[in-house]
Amino acid sequence: MLEALFKLKEHGTNVKTEVIAGFTTFLTMAYIIFVNPAILAQTGMDFNAVFVATCLAAAFGTAVMALLANYPIALAPGMGLNAYFTFAVVKGMGVPWQTALGAVFISGVIFVLVSSFKLREVLVNAIPHSLKLAISAGVGLFLAIIGLKSAGLITASPVTMVQLGDIHAPSTLLAVFGFFLIVALEYRKVKGAIIIGVLGVTLLSILFGLTEFKGVFSPPPSIAPTFMQMDIKNAFNAGLIGVVFIFFFVDLFDTTGTLVGVAHRSGLLDKDGKLPRLKKALFADSSAIMVGAALGTSSVTAYVESAAGVAAGGRTGLTSLVVAILFLAALFVAPLAGTVPAYATAPALCYVAVLMARGLAELDWDDITEAAPAVITAVGMPFTYSIADGIAFGFISYAAIKVLAGRYKDLSPAVLIITALWIVKFAAFG
Repeated sequence: MLEALFKLKEHGTNVKTEVIAGFTTFLTMAYIIFVNPAILAQTGMDFNAVFVATCLAAAFGTAVMALLANYPIALAPGMGLNAYFTFAVVKGMGVPWQTALGAVFISGVIFVLVSSFKLREVLVNAIPHSLKLAISAGVGLFLAIIGLKSAGLITASPVTMVQLGDIHAPSTLLAVFGFFLIVALEYRKVKGAIIIGVLGVTLLSILFGLTEFKGVFSPPPSIAPTFMQMDIKNAFNAGLIGVVFIFFFVDLFDTTGTLVGVAHRSGLLDKDGKLPRLKKALFADSSAIMVGAALGTSSVTAYVESAAGVAAGGRTGLTSLVVAILFLAALFVAPLAGTVPAYATAPALCYVAVLMARGLAELDWDDITEAAPAVITAVGMPFTYSIADGIAFGFISYAAIKVLAGRYKDLSPAVLIITALWIVKFAAFG
């Protein structure tokens, strides 16, 4: 049944590999089931209800991606989008969280409509090949900065923006060891090297008394405080049009960047550099946005941590289905999932960053009009801490450089439209 559903042999994989990949992806993104409620709770939302909504929304979106699109890509409420929801919309603009959820729901409806008319598919396929390579590398660099921060190797600085962290901290040393272990095991062709590294660091952390073993089982809390609490009527207020636009626009390119980056790394792009079954993949995240808003969480998006599962061998939707099941299980084993510290998953993110950075090697470095925008795209993601902003810089620089170099014939109408939309977005909303 699994072979018929996911075409495992066709993708050169098997059940064991896909299951290991699913566990790997889940472990690298399990932090969201605790971080997301912590952020949204600052709006006045119930922490426990958001915890349940986070698990259910992630499980739903990832299951749809698995069964409909057959891709090893997991979905969950997006980091960055939850911060925008909390600090910019609710706390910054004084919008009730119920109304903000309504705006998220409307953006999801727009997603579904745009996906139905293939507009999103046209936009994604319009991305130049050099930018697709850069997006893959940029996603890797974005993972690197997340991993280095989680490991404690880098920290914020008021003078230099970023600086070396406390390299004597036991947690940092364990993270470094975890990275070395993963690389060494991968070189030796050991299956499941990434998950071995993550669990190995977690076990050592428990033995050294750095991490508390929090137990295994606990009953799931009630979702009633947030379930169907979205206020769609007030979300149509003229003052929130810009909010809906930003939710839509940022999630569009955040998900697009993740899909293209992870798909390129796993060899899922076709010979023309396009993503097969793209419409189905886009429907998965757009429908998950609506379901997530109804459950009580901010926008759901494709997760860049999916690259960790791909690096572990995941190639089909079976990887995603395992992730979806684990998110449902997390409702009952929240203490166990919370035992894995961030610095234990940091080595996995850094290792995947190494693999994805090689996309830059495939650029045509002899054509500077292709290489320069690609580099801007790649470095823009970690330096702005946003996949979407990195893509924006890439499109704007690509169009500007091509025009100034007299290569305007290289620009398709779709590229010009996307560039114009990004310029409008920055001009109107920052």
